[in-house]
Amino acid sequence: MQQIAEPAREAAVHARAAADSVDSIDHTPLIGVIGSAVGQADKLFGQVAGAVDGLSRASLLLPTMLGQDGPREYLLLVQNNAEWRSLGGITGTTILLRTDQGAISLVGTRSATELTQQSLSTPVDLPSDVTSIYDTKPARYVHNLTQIPDFTVDGPLARETYKRKTGIEVDGVLAVDPVVLSYLLGAIGPVTLPTGDTLTADNAVPFLLNGVYLRYEDPATQDVVFAGAAGAVFQGLIDGGGSAGSLISALARAGDEHRFFLWSADATEQEVLEGTTIAGHLPVTDDRTARFGVFLNDATGSKMSYYVRPTVSLAWVGCPSSATDKRLTLTATLTSNAPTDAATALPWYITGGGMYGTPPGIAKVVGNIYLPEGYELDAAQNSAGTGFAEAVYQGRRVITFGADLAPGQSTTVTVSVTAPSTVTSAEAYVTPTADAALTPTVVATCGALG
Repeated sequence: MQQIAEPAREAAVHARAAADSVDSIDHTPLIGVIGSAVGQADKLFGQVAGAVDGLSRASLLLPTMLGQDGPREYLLLVQNNAEWRSLGGITGTTILLRTDQGAISLVGTRSATELTQQSLSTPVDLPSDVTSIYDTKPARYVHNLTQIPDFTVDGPLARETYKRKTGIEVDGVLAVDPVVLSYLLGAIGPVTLPTGDTLTADNAVPFLLNGVYLRYEDPATQDVVFAGAAGAVFQGLIDGGGSAGSLISALARAGDEHRFFLWSADATEQEVLEGTTIAGHLPVTDDRTARFGVFLNDATGSKMSYYVRPTVSLAWVGCPSSATDKRLTLTATLTSNAPTDAATALPWYITGGGMYGTPPGIAKVVGNIYLPEGYELDAAQNSAGTGFAEAVYQGRRVITFGADLAPGQSTTVTVSVTAPSTVTSAEAYVTPTADAALTPTVVATCGALG
């Protein structure tokens, strides 16, 4: 990694220059195949620039993170997309990793339930703009660590919470989900779990996010299986399974899909991470792109998120190149694909059993839509007929909605914003789900539907 650091840095500079050159092309007058080709080239150059930039930063970070200058310890959060939190899902399992002179060892695993049960006399304080939206739950329950959609906040929170509960102060925090585990399994091959089950790239997601609950009724057993699966995958990595190229490709895809996050307690290392997808920042609107955040949280107290499909689209209205008012509309539809007899056919641990006031079979979702900075809210509608709550987080206007979905039912939320702007591109970051085919980043070019 040290040997490629300078070549990678130079390559990143040239790749970014090329991407910026293509990005500067005015898409407004382009039509038909020409407009489509330029759009595809813009996306491709951007992806290449991002990948090379990631390689450059990794060549700077990895030697020290892998213990070149002495042992390091890292906390790995394994999220569970069957119960949504803003950045993916509840923290189901935590893994403590140790690095020393390039060698990685798995120190141990703990379930979030086990850690949550270790009461804290003094929970970690949260800023008022966090509690105005998420209450104090991210600090009180390990499961809710990624409820705040900003890993530069979640990472320090997880580190301090873990320290207070275990006495161990880690050097950094990472987060992945079972979809990432499936990508890694594609690189290292199948692994055998303590239960005797074989976990593969194809069955990892449905087994971990649904099959476990159908097969094992006891939540404690479920935690053991989930922890064993995560541990087996990372032990496979530690044992040297898979080629370097395949592993890098797997992690690059995970980072691009907002499924892999990293925060370092070392300020110098964290500075290197700034601006990357794996740093897990809130979406930032710049002079090229207006960005929304659509972050979803389960409110059922269940694993019903596995059956809910979010569909998000963006559309522009009015696309002059001058800085006149432009209207941008985001549409988010949530659909429950649960079986019609979910209330009786699914185990209580999946439905929630009505324990938190939601009838079995209903998927209750709370969504937070972060508006692009500098844009004014024109209108917000919810097909369910319910209203919105409003708050401000780090200068961003946030509107919150709720949806109670019976099997086969959909709820659609439409939000329109306006700003005097010359940007011609828009994006929306969406909570990653169990479905790897659903892109967590939705894109629209001015005048087109994306």
